[in-house]
Amino acid sequence: MEAHRRNNRRSNILLLLIVSLAATLVTSSASPITVTTGEKVELSLYYEALCPYCENFILNYLYKIFDNGLISIVDLKLSPYGNAKIRSNGTIVCQHGEWECVLNNVEACAIHAWPVVSDHFPFIYCVESLTYTAKYDEWETCFEKLNRDPKPVTDCIASGYAHELALQYADEINALEPPHTYVPWVVVDGKPIYDDYTDFVSFVCKAYKGSNPPQACLGLSLPTATTNYNAKPLNHVCYKEDDNAKLKSIRSETISATAAS
Repeated sequence: MEAHRRNNRRSNILLLLIVSLAATLVTSSASPITVTTGEKVELSLYYEALCPYCENFILNYLYKIFDNGLISIVDLKLSPYGNAKIRSNGTIVCQHGEWECVLNNVEACAIHAWPVVSDHFPFIYCVESLTYTAKYDEWETCFEKLNRDPKPVTDCIASGYAHELALQYADEINALEPPHTYVPWVVVDGKPIYDDYTDFVSFVCKAYKGSNPPQACLGLSLPTATTNYNAKPLNHVCYKEDDNAKLKSIRSETISATAAS
């Protein structure tokens, strides 16, 4: 009973955040932007719908850029594909199962239907808030919650165009240099920030070369050239399957060596 009440409270809190976020984006989009497109920092998130660490990043970190003014200097791009693989027959297999493929397609179609970030981000935030509580089949409730016409998204899915979008996202993530090794994979102005992804604000502020930085950039301890960006986290990313196998092998060898010694 107590667990049920906690889940209800969490759902209510997330719903309030969704409504608040949507209202914030409407307000901010109505305000004049003083930063030119050329001055904006490119911030890209490569993710998959059911990776718990991607959900956490979107729900607890990324949304804040719309609250703290950072969005005014950021060109945000979302890429919902992640560690999926394309079979020889052209079908796509997702790391966390069929529901992940479905929701990757839903979010890809939302981005296609509403290309302006202030339009599609609240919807993606809403869908991710549902996956966070394992309510995968309730994603269509986000249309009503945000007062959105479902037709552009549902038509995109029903027509099969979602698959074409998935293939485009596959090409994008597979073309990354250096290659991605896990998700969430956060890239600032073409450079991945690896396991420092939750500190992406510092990297964005350092990359911004325009005048009048937003309040979010003031007083930050910015990353330095000596920061070790190649260190890989062990417990807060979703690795590619091949990398998981390597990691298990390394751990097995370590355990065996320790036992032998």
